[in-house]
Amino acid sequence: MQTNWDHRYAHRMGSIKASFIRELLKVTQQPDVISFGGGFPASELFPIEKVKAACEKVLNENGKKALQYTTTEGYDPLRKWLADRVGQYGIKVGLENVLITSGSQQALDMLGRIFINRGDRILTESPTYLGALQAWNAYGAEYQTVETDDDGIVPEDFEAKIANNIKFCYVLPNFQNPMGVTLPIERRERLVRSAAEHGVPIVEDDPYGQLRFEGEHLKPVCVLDAEFRKQNNGADFSGNVIYTSTFSKTLAPGLRMGWVIGPADVIRKIVLAKQGADLQCSTFDQYVAYELVTEGFLDEHIELIRKVYKERRDAMVEAFEEFMPLGTTWTVPKGGLFLWLRLPEGCDTVELFPLAVEEKVAYVPGLPFYPTTGPNNTMRLNFSAADPDKIREGVRRLANMAKRSLIKKPVMPRTNE
Repeated sequence: MQTNWDHRYAHRMGSIKASFIRELLKVTQQPDVISFGGGFPASELFPIEKVKAACEKVLNENGKKALQYTTTEGYDPLRKWLADRVGQYGIKVGLENVLITSGSQQALDMLGRIFINRGDRILTESPTYLGALQAWNAYGAEYQTVETDDDGIVPEDFEAKIANNIKFCYVLPNFQNPMGVTLPIERRERLVRSAAEHGVPIVEDDPYGQLRFEGEHLKPVCVLDAEFRKQNNGADFSGNVIYTSTFSKTLAPGLRMGWVIGPADVIRKIVLAKQGADLQCSTFDQYVAYELVTEGFLDEHIELIRKVYKERRDAMVEAFEEFMPLGTTWTVPKGGLFLWLRLPEGCDTVELFPLAVEEKVAYVPGLPFYPTTGPNNTMRLNFSAADPDKIREGVRRLANMAKRSLIKKPVMPRTNE
């Protein structure tokens, strides 16, 4: 008798849906498709020769250790480097505050595992990072959304909603995925004060913070929280914020190296959860990452990435101004990998996706990024993975798709934001 699997799956599987972005990859495998869909860094900028040399050095000098098991917390020299690195931004941490994860995505999953009971309410931006929603839906999370504008979270709405029995807040202050907006320092301070007053933790997700190509660096929310509390004569992690980041956007996503920094007790709980998931991250990859970051080339490499991404963002914005139909608006991020496009009213970017496939261009519709509900005329576009010529051509194709859908529909004047 053939097994009927349907009634054997755990109930949580009903909350887990396929990632539109992962499904999108099937379309983008076609060689003539120009994709703005994935969150891909520019692969031509990967430090391949540096990685090759680091691998050889690790195997020659520490092969037996690098190919062996290590602790769940991670390779101590790498953790120490991370603690020192974030110290440059005013964050005072020790090894007990740092845990290595398989990308920052695993950190989000682990946080869901240790904090979320079915029905718990998470306060998020709207729209917000789709990967966080996917991670936490599996644990039965519910969402209280906060209004956003071109400067990110609207603090008045945040302050009104944080008292609504919230388990924790989730924020992406720098070049937010998907909108590309950055939370100003004044709004960060208000969030910190409000969360502290209500005793609600903040999860600060910062995968793009080092990719700023305009303006000055802004203090992380975790630093502002520590300063607000004025504990231990400096900024430490006995406070209210858990911070996550990754090497995926500065070195290479294939290394799958991320980290979470937080109060020591929280880190201990994540260690227990991680032991049941994968025991540890790859020892070899951690050794290689450590060799790469201690060579001294990382800051110079990041400067190159910033320069290239700024050129590509500018190319995309210029192409919008040339090709997009009247009534189209967009954000102009000061860093990161993404911007947010709003087509004229009446355009449904989910329904229009087959037209995009016909035009040989790909994007991610905006609707999946809304935890509850949102407008259907938005899309997230990645500008980091294509050169300026491809960006221009891809935007032209997108504009053709939009114009085909707008035949006989009235439009408003076009503006950029």
